Amino acid sequence: MRSIWNGAISFGLVSIPIKLVNATESHSISFRQIHVSDGGRVRYRKVCELDGEEVPSAEIGKGYEEADGSIVPITEEDLAQLPLATAKTIEIMSFVPAEEIDPLQMDAAYYLAANGATAAKPYTLLREALKRSQKVAIAKYALRGRERLGMLRVVDDVIAMHGLLWPDEIRAPEGVAPEAEVSVREAELDLADALMATLGDVEMTSLHDDYREAVEAMIVAKSGGAFEPTEAVVEPAGGQVIDLMAALEKSVRAAKASRGEADTSGEAEAEVTPIRRKAGAGARAGAGAGAGAAAPKAVGGKKSTAASAKKTAASAGTKKKTTSTAGKSAAGKSSSKSTAKSTAKTAAAKKTGAAAAKKAATPRKRTSA
Repeated sequence: MRSIWNGAISFGLVSIPIKLVNATESHSISFRQIHVSDGGRVRYRKVCELDGEEVPSAEIGKGYEEADGSIVPITEEDLAQLPLATAKTIEIMSFVPAEEIDPLQMDAAYYLAANGATAAKPYTLLREALKRSQKVAIAKYALRGRERLGMLRVVDDVIAMHGLLWPDEIRAPEGVAPEAEVSVREAELDLADALMATLGDVEMTSLHDDYREAVEAMIVAKSGGAFEPTEAVVEPAGGQVIDLMAALEKSVRAAKASRGEADTSGEAEAEVTPIRRKAGAGARAGAGAGAGAAAPKAVGGKKSTAASAKKTAASAGTKKKTTSTAGKSAAGKSSSKSTAKSTAKTAAAKKTGAAAAKKAATPRKRTSA
């Protein structure tokens, strides 16, 4: 890779010669401006406002426009005389935890390559020190005529540098957040968490620019004369969400379907959606519990409830049968006792009658006078 800047990293009294290499590249498709009627190129021409003549690049310099419109010329010699210590040096100022860097400050990214054999040892020392400390280095450097802020960190076995915006270049987010007071329910947060978990992780290397690929395919087709334009179906965006819960539930189901997972959103809804009972249901349940009636456990739905009701009815029938049998047994015992008493009385009466009859039949002895 071609270097865009040569200099050194200043690490205390240690100087590390390095080359600055772009770590990113743009794959955007660029278009030329053309004259629609005949397809001719439309070019920009740099013309002087005073004489109206086109100016070649070699004769174009820099100037600062003041508030009244007047121009103050600035030459390269003027800029070179400025006391810029970081003109050819990446000066490390401190080491901080990576989480202290606001991602809003991130700018362009570069790789720092050791420049020469003598730079290998100090380069490796700084790299390993960054790894072991688990921190990043904050540095200043100069590039393209201005001083910049940078962050050095380790990527694989290379020291990378991210250009950072200065803190005063980050705008405060005033007037961006919704002004209206909005409350979010726990059930909505639960569904949002479920959607986040369902979407899961993504392999960053698998992401690609679908639009760029479509543009490239269209250009190839048009250059070969086989392009057939089709109207793209674009779903309307920016509409008002009427039912946030329904939208979240639908999103969870769609995400699970795209990942080939079973749809268990109904179970999730039962866990997070409160069930409203009809008035008086609690009172009836309390009365049943007070009477000692055991409510059937609803595990298997209607089938389990019917089985429990059938079991309860069978138990009641058995109890009734036992009570009836006990009643009949008691009645039998009472009847036997009464019969025994009646038989005893009859036998006594017969015995008394027989004795009386025998006495009557016996002749009386006569007494002499």
